[in-house]
Amino acid sequence: MPVPRITPAELQALLSAGGDEAPLVLDARLKYPYEHSTVRIPGSVRHQAGAALPAGRLVVVYDSDPDELASSAVAATLIRQHQRASALAGGIAAWLAAGLPIEAKDAPRPAAPAASLKA
Repeated sequence: MPVPRITPAELQALLSAGGDEAPLVLDARLKYPYEHSTVRIPGSVRHQAGAALPAGRLVVVYDSDPDELASSAVAATLIRQHQRASALAGGIAAWLAAGLPIEAKDAPRPAAPAASLKA
């Protein structure tokens, strides 16, 4: 199923306009890229399969793959469920390359080194 794409500039314009027409932005990055990143698109929420989404509202899904593999799959699923959905063209890398706003998010902290064992 072909999934519509939205450019970072188009998404930023919709987000800046605000109001009832502002899209819901879903972060569909795979586990490792998500957990090890310290940034996200402002206001985005982590995608959770089966979570209820507002009916009729545009949902824009992004991931860390410039070919939008994960976000396209999530958007296609949403479209099959009669949701208005698009994938962010180029993913979060394109968003960052365009110099658009980001929010900080926690990333895992390295574990403390284990105490050395004495023989």
